[in-house]
Amino acid sequence: MSRRSGILEFAVLGLLRESPMHGYELRKRLNTSLGVFRAFSYGSLYPCLKTLVQQGWLAEEQGTGREDPRAAPLTNRRARIVYRLTAEGKERFEELLGQTGPDAWEDEHFGVRFAFFGQTSRDVRMRVLEGRRSRLEERLAKMRASMARTREKLDAYTLELQRHGMESVEREVRWLNELIESEREGRDQRDQRGAGGGGDPRGPDPSDDFTP
Repeated sequence: MSRRSGILEFAVLGLLRESPMHGYELRKRLNTSLGVFRAFSYGSLYPCLKTLVQQGWLAEEQGTGREDPRAAPLTNRRARIVYRLTAEGKERFEELLGQTGPDAWEDEHFGVRFAFFGQTSRDVRMRVLEGRRSRLEERLAKMRASMARTREKLDAYTLELQRHGMESVEREVRWLNELIESEREGRDQRDQRGAGGGGDPRGPDPSDDFTP
């Protein structure tokens, strides 16, 4: 499976975990909620859905007839099919949600992973955020070194473009630092409640988790 199709699989399972959807609605959510998929077409989505059904992670059901009228260009068969996450599909999504390897830090995959941080454990969120920050710091160091070597050879516009790219990476690093600090503060507050003996005897409040 390619990296890009793996991202799509993760996003589809995550969205269908919220509620069953038909293909048009699912594509609309991918486009509006996860901007990285704006370039995806039905030609990419339906093979993914077919594969997930074959794997047993999704089930096809007949729709209620309330599909969005803008889905008219689709065939009637497709317009009626609603996709639902199976128990095995939920397990698969949980497995993917817990992965924190380098793919989770890359540009496209990180944006999708971040969109599902509300369903992700704090420890996993921290590892993904710290991995992303480390990757960007490496990129920033290379950009600075490259600019130092070529500064005298570049015209003003090319140099300005490189500066703009560096500033964009620097902004994201600052943003990640803020997120990581928020996660750490939330953990410290929860730990202090538990250590002080004055916390809620029912356990930590899930609302204490940072939700971007």
